[in-house]
Amino acid sequence: MKILPASVHRQHSRGGSAWVTPYFFLLPYLLVFVLFRFGPVVGGFATSFTSWSIVGAPRFVGLANYQALVRDPLFYVSVRNTFYFLVLTAPTLIVLGFVLALLLNRPLAGRGVARVLVFAPYAMMSAVVGILWNWILDSNFGLLNYYLGMLHLGPVPWLSSEAAAMPAIAMTTVWWTVGYNMVIFLAGLQDIPPQLEESARIDGAGPWQVLWQVTVPLLRPTTFVVVMLTIINTFQVFDQVYVMTGGGPGTATLTLVQYLFFQAFQTFKLGYGSAIAYVTFALLLALSWLQRLLLPSEVSS
Repeated sequence: MKILPASVHRQHSRGGSAWVTPYFFLLPYLLVFVLFRFGPVVGGFATSFTSWSIVGAPRFVGLANYQALVRDPLFYVSVRNTFYFLVLTAPTLIVLGFVLALLLNRPLAGRGVARVLVFAPYAMMSAVVGILWNWILDSNFGLLNYYLGMLHLGPVPWLSSEAAAMPAIAMTTVWWTVGYNMVIFLAGLQDIPPQLEESARIDGAGPWQVLWQVTVPLLRPTTFVVVMLTIINTFQVFDQVYVMTGGGPGTATLTLVQYLFFQAFQTFKLGYGSAIAYVTFALLLALSWLQRLLLPSEVSS
């Protein structure tokens, strides 16, 4: 009988439990994920089938909350306003982020400072952004109306007019978050080998041809990510609305998440608020699926 060295026996005895070791390192994150991510998702979904206020125990009501949503006119107003905000902001954020990335990817003087200035607003807290723009857009004493008055364009009721309130919030959002998209596009541009663009120029391609035939196709994976994140973030708009208008004037800026907050944490209809949350999730899932359908398969794969 062949006798194995003692070191081999030790390695073999450890091999049976070696697969467990990585999970011990992952255990803290898994616990946090279950407690603060997965657990609330499951609990919230169960809550959407109950009638539950801050007082008393939840009472199972089945699909009653979802049936009530179908008959709730304010729910449809919030959906319409959310899509309106999405249309106002998402295309601008994507196109402007791309243009800024193109400009700031060039070897220009002061390029680093310009990048910081464009991205800096994104580092600000949403409450600070809301308060700052409340001052700028104030109908009587706002800085923007002051300069419009100098041009004899008259004061605009930015946040007190139903027609102007949502565009004003959209303008605020673009100023605040366009730097984030710019950074993602910038990373994608810097990942493109410069030899490809140089080869296209040597072959006689002009700047626009290089852009549309080389740069844009190679940026498709980055564009997919930017579009997806922009849709998700704008569809869940809440902070700016809460600080600047509170959903008003009237219901002009009442969005889905704002309406969820009102039902769950102001009228304390936790079950109804949970139903709104999961309908919002379903709409986001449908938008994500539609995006994967419309974009070329090699982008989303």
